[in-house]
Amino acid sequence: MSEGISENSNLKTNTGFALKLIGGVIFCVYSGAMIMASINALELDLERIKHEVELNSEFRIKWPREGELPADVMQNLNIELINKRLVKYENLIDEMRYGGAR
Repeated sequence: MSEGISENSNLKTNTGFALKLIGGVIFCVYSGAMIMASINALELDLERIKHEVELNSEFRIKWPREGELPADVMQNLNIELINKRLVKYENLIDEMRYGGAR
C-alpha cells in the first residue's frame, strides 16, 4: 500500500508547461535584477544630490557678506575706471569739437 517514489517511478510532465515555467522563472529573476539596478541608480543619484546640497550650503555660508566675489569687486572697479576715462575723453572731444562751449 505504500506508494512512495522509487527508482522505477516515472515522471510524466508536459514539455510545454515545463518550458513556460522555466521561462517565467527566468523572467522573474531578470525583472527583479532590473528593478534592483534601478533602485541602486536612484539611491546613487540621491547620494549625489545630498552631497551637492551640502557643498552648496557650505558655499552659501562662506559667501562674502556683501554678496560679491573678490573677482566681481575687481571687475566693478575696472568698469568704474573705464567709465571715468570715457567721460573724460568725451569732454575732451567736445572741447575740441565745440571749443569748450557746451
